Amino acid sequence: MENLTHVTPSAMWIIVLLVCMALVFDFMNGFHDAANSIATVVSTGVLRPGQAVLFAAFFNVVAVFVFHLSVAATVGKGIVQPGIVDTNVIFGALAGAITWNLITWYYGIPSSSSHALIGGIVGAVIGKSGTDALLASGILKTVLFIFVSPLLGFLLGSLMMLLVAWVFRRTSPARVDGWFRRLQLLSAGAYSLGHGGNDAQKTIGIIWMLLIATGYGVASDASPPGWVIVACYLAIGLGTMFGGWRIVKTMGQKITKLKPVGGFCAETGGALTLFFATALGVPVSTTHTITGAIVGVGSSQRASAVRWGVAGNIVWAWIFTIPASAFVAIVAYWISLGLF
Repeated sequence: MENLTHVTPSAMWIIVLLVCMALVFDFMNGFHDAANSIATVVSTGVLRPGQAVLFAAFFNVVAVFVFHLSVAATVGKGIVQPGIVDTNVIFGALAGAITWNLITWYYGIPSSSSHALIGGIVGAVIGKSGTDALLASGILKTVLFIFVSPLLGFLLGSLMMLLVAWVFRRTSPARVDGWFRRLQLLSAGAYSLGHGGNDAQKTIGIIWMLLIATGYGVASDASPPGWVIVACYLAIGLGTMFGGWRIVKTMGQKITKLKPVGGFCAETGGALTLFFATALGVPVSTTHTITGAIVGVGSSQRASAVRWGVAGNIVWAWIFTIPASAFVAIVAYWISLGLF
């Protein structure tokens, strides 16, 4: 905070611009990833789309009272060497993430907003100082969970489905369907809670990074200012309320045909994965997680129940997310040098 008096009026406006860009990204994150939270509960007919987005948005915001800021700390202080980040790096990172989000939203591709942001940070930092400025532990942890989160979602989703099938093997399908229509409200709420808890913290982390870089905070702070936390959770909740309808159909029906019992198992497996990752402070992709869980549920019935071509296209989007957003971020960083 001691550097606050040295911030010029022009620099202040740049900081305000970047905070607004971060909140726009957070809104887009909710808008883009709303499909992950509501696709299963909408596709099974448990909730109408309007009800589902309000339901998911509520739990996105409630997550502020549930989770510690471990993910925010990883993004804000665990990816880049201290002293490297400046306003140009933040601009490049956000420009890369927002651009990739817009492209994938337009084409209805369920990519990862989380990894678009990580890719943006990596690209902007490389554009400024090269790879030596990155913290290998934070990068490796994030990259590792690109593979761990969908695999864990797959495993938990399929195990849940097999367990439920065994427990209710002597119960009529109509009765099982009725019970799990109610239970799916619990699983959808849990998944939306995990979505808000992990994803909102990524934006908290990058604003925290900005505040430290510009003297509004110090790296030793235990948490960012309260207004940052509240603003980010509200932004992701608002984004979820407006929903990402282009992606709902892909997630809810194109990968596999879901019934309420399958939706419950997928959401529960995905929620447990998100809770685990958030507790470890790992910024994971809710898209990767729920996709793995949906594929696990479908394949536990029979392999042919999964449309592997659709799932394969989604995986290709995952592979390209970090390098594509990193490339845009490098270009945006260079452009920003002439603007700021």
